[in-house]
Amino acid sequence: METYGKILLIAMPAFFALVLFEKFWGLWKGNDTVPVNDMISSLSSGITNVTKDVLGLSIVVISYEWLYTHFALFEIKTSWLIYVIAFLALDFAGYWTHRIAHEYNIFWNNHIIHHSSEEFNLACALRQSISSIVKIFAVFLIPAALFGVPPQVIAIVAPLHLFAQFWYHTRHIGKMGFLEKIIVTPSHHRVHHAINPEYLDKNYGQIFIFWDKWFGTYQEEQDDIPAVYGVTRPVQTWNPIKINFMHLWLLIKDAWRAKKWSDKFKIWFMPLGWRPADVAAKYPVNKIKDVYHFEKYNPYLTKGMLIWSFGQMIVLLLLISYLFGNIATIGAPDIFFYGGFVFLTIYAYTELMDRNPNAWAWELLKAAYAFYFIFIRGDWFGLNATFPGALQALIIYLAVSVILAIWFSFRKDQVQLAN
Repeated sequence: METYGKILLIAMPAFFALVLFEKFWGLWKGNDTVPVNDMISSLSSGITNVTKDVLGLSIVVISYEWLYTHFALFEIKTSWLIYVIAFLALDFAGYWTHRIAHEYNIFWNNHIIHHSSEEFNLACALRQSISSIVKIFAVFLIPAALFGVPPQVIAIVAPLHLFAQFWYHTRHIGKMGFLEKIIVTPSHHRVHHAINPEYLDKNYGQIFIFWDKWFGTYQEEQDDIPAVYGVTRPVQTWNPIKINFMHLWLLIKDAWRAKKWSDKFKIWFMPLGWRPADVAAKYPVNKIKDVYHFEKYNPYLTKGMLIWSFGQMIVLLLLISYLFGNIATIGAPDIFFYGGFVFLTIYAYTELMDRNPNAWAWELLKAAYAFYFIFIRGDWFGLNATFPGALQALIIYLAVSVILAIWFSFRKDQVQLAN
């Protein structure tokens, strides 16, 4: 927990800098692929994901350590070879976990957030799940356990494997020659994120593309078929917390409404998108019929609102950096109270971006939550003791956030929609 937090203190600024670089590169080249509202939503999703992971808010059904103890057939001495085996094993497991998430209803909820952006850029790579509470990933690492890869090696290689999937989420890099035959490239991954019928549910590989070629899920990007991004049932919100659970909520409602008991059970394990016939007829959901002719989600936001939303995210990044750098000092259960503030903050300002007329109430709840801890502790989890004057700045920020939320929520010119 603490070690991962320290790693993120280095990784987060690096990812943020690269996202901004892509933004300014696109502006310079006249091909901006990073709308500010989409970028804020994506980065906010990344914050929720890393907060959840650092706080350990998940249940591991079978741990890799248990598999290693019970299944190891060999004992390989630590060398470069064992790291190569670990990397390949993680990528093999990643392919199948990724594929299953796209093929079965129950698992799609853990992955929908990653595909929810209607853009394709480095920021959308950070749209990662907070709804994967129960983790089964280790099951697919049985080959690594059989080869005797120690858990410590997996722990080192896993973050590197994850971070290596960031760079190819971009439209600014074309095809890459012979590398297209070996590794996952931006071209391959543009296909994966596309909702065009020709591209749908292809290219599941995470680092190596040969898994897709071997298992029949490979599709090359075609020059005459421009990729269209998003999900076929558009999420219609910037709020990453809502996105994380909307598919699960739909499954729950469909299971409840289905007349047949068999449908109530099998809906969870049917192919992605399957709904009981009676429920689909009575309760239709919005689905894109023509991927080349639909309106992207884009509620009207003034420049002032965009600047304020971006500012809220920057403040949160600073506060989350303090949490990750001081996990041991803050300790439990305070780290979970702190996490609650992080989630409340993101929920509040993304609701404002969605033009929710009740967004001000979420900001008020966030401020009340924070002031409660400030009042009973006389500080914000030791922040002022570490950075004198920071508490006063936080109090001013909380007050301003409420005032501006009320202002933006009730101004009449904020309710129009962008053309």
